[in-house]
Amino acid sequence: MKKQLRLPKFKNEDQERAFWSKIDLSKYYEPSDMERVSFPNLKPTSHSISIRIPDYLLNRVKEKANAIDIPYQSLIKEYIKKGVFFDR
Repeated sequence: MKKQLRLPKFKNEDQERAFWSKIDLSKYYEPSDMERVSFPNLKPTSHSISIRIPDYLLNRVKEKANAIDIPYQSLIKEYIKKGVFFDR
């Protein structure tokens, strides 16, 4: 570690955001000071979308989701994820 970083008391998030946007952390830390962290409870940002699919296909997905007892939109997301990441 190079020198001690002293944090001021922030009045609000805007003040804190301005502080962090201007600071050069390389003056205070070496790469060897860094530690890997995990945030297991963070949820990825999601966006609502609208797609048109035939009624028969939506009904089939709903039937399959009902059979395995999960919401049909969750099943659709799993199918999309499988198609994007695993079918190569």
